[in-house]
Amino acid sequence: MTSLTNALQQLRGEQAKAQAQLEKLNEAILAIESLNGSVSSRRTGSQRNVTAEARRKMSLAQRARRARERKGAGTANTGTARKPKPLSIAARRRIAAAQRARWAKFRAQQKAA
Repeated sequence: MTSLTNALQQLRGEQAKAQAQLEKLNEAILAIESLNGSVSSRRTGSQRNVTAEARRKMSLAQRARRARERKGAGTANTGTARKPKPLSIAARRRIAAAQRARWAKFRAQQKAA
């Protein structure tokens, strides 16, 4: 058991050395990139911290963008949602007469059955 514990301690020591060396390499890469003027493609460290106020501002900005999209895209993007043409009085009367005839026929069939 003691040999396993010693081996584990030795591996942890080597891991710590390797992590330190990796950090030094990352710092060197960042220093060279800053001299070169290029931006690092990888982010180092933890996630970006955003305050509650900043999240609120981003949320309001997104809502405004969506509202503009909805406002501008009312009829431009959808071909099916168009305003129907108004019917003339004569056309409405013909439709109503046809509907009354259909209902009269239906009632007659119901009475016969």
